[in-house]
Amino acid sequence: MSILQGIKVLDLTRILAGPWSTMTLADLGAEVWKIEHVNAGDDTRIWMPPAKAGISTYYLGANRNKQSLAVDMRKPEGRQLILDLAAQADIVVENFLPASLERLGLDYATLSALNPRLIHCSISGYGRNNPLENRPGYDFIIQAESGFMSITGDKDGEPMRLGVAFVDLVTGMNAVQGILGALYEREKSGLGQSIDVALSDSAMHFLANVASGYLNTGKVPQRYGNAHASIVPYQLFNTADGSIALAVGNDEQYRRLCEAVLERPELYADDRFARNEGRTRNREVLLPILQEAFMAWTSDALIAALREQGIPVGEVKNLEQAFASDTARYRDLVMSVEHPVAGEVRMVRSPLRFSRTPTVEAKAPPLHGEHTDAVLGRVLGKDEASLKALREAGVIR
Repeated sequence: MSILQGIKVLDLTRILAGPWSTMTLADLGAEVWKIEHVNAGDDTRIWMPPAKAGISTYYLGANRNKQSLAVDMRKPEGRQLILDLAAQADIVVENFLPASLERLGLDYATLSALNPRLIHCSISGYGRNNPLENRPGYDFIIQAESGFMSITGDKDGEPMRLGVAFVDLVTGMNAVQGILGALYEREKSGLGQSIDVALSDSAMHFLANVASGYLNTGKVPQRYGNAHASIVPYQLFNTADGSIALAVGNDEQYRRLCEAVLERPELYADDRFARNEGRTRNREVLLPILQEAFMAWTSDALIAALREQGIPVGEVKNLEQAFASDTARYRDLVMSVEHPVAGEVRMVRSPLRFSRTPTVEAKAPPLHGEHTDAVLGRVLGKDEASLKALREAGVIR
């Protein structure tokens, strides 16, 4: 039995933040009804390359274990189908602009009147009930506006976005946390509630220690490239044949680096470098010395010596190397499912590992409208004649 077995999710989201959250719920065993545009489907179905057999890998990466229904919500009959499904659901997740949601009559007030136990999670760029609520939210824009790009990239280079849409992903994770909390609270109160999750909130909350530093000192943080603002040495270093990622987290590790690995005890004995605060203040002096010392080593030899001393270090890998690594193999990170068009689809396993109630056996991301008839028949009792009439009217696909 899975953790969320029996929980039904009406998924009115598209692109990434919402689909990422509902995929997590599906991995945990919830039944997810993914509502897609009757003609085009989820936007990401056409986001390619890359693609496999004409199927967008972007879409494949965020939609496993779901059931796809193609419904035109702009038509009265389509809207009624959504209302009827909401009456049967435990959770609704949506990422519409408020004006669109209210125009469709699918806002929380309307749906909760039909189903008081309903948990309604709204994902948006800037949150609800403020002057920015109808401004579309995109990960790239939020990375720029939140200050994240200002602290990412080379010290003397331009601001840089992270190489994955992490604001969307973190927002999806926050949505899941809120939903699970609301499910737990519903066990006591018997009532659902609305959850307001914003990309802008998630991004600035994710600034973590950087936000805390600014808010409590007033000092605007700068970019350090691959270095760390508060810990030295903590960055990439070149070796004789490549590069390594070194993270010296405390003074004892630094001592072992100097004395046991580099055999340069004077670098620890020097008062400028013995404590992390001093190393941080004097990084411009220390780092070139360390870089010169590391150039005498190959990456493999240096990594082995550092790990023998318990000093955190890693290789700099591309994705091919990462997925072929011992880490990926030991954790069985990659799994495969059969897709009716793309054949074998490989994907990253859920990071949630449970001792008694594992995540569900994965099913391929659905084809557009693949489950329309099955769900409407089973959940709403629509017979073949009704489904045919809805299809001929362009309400479903």
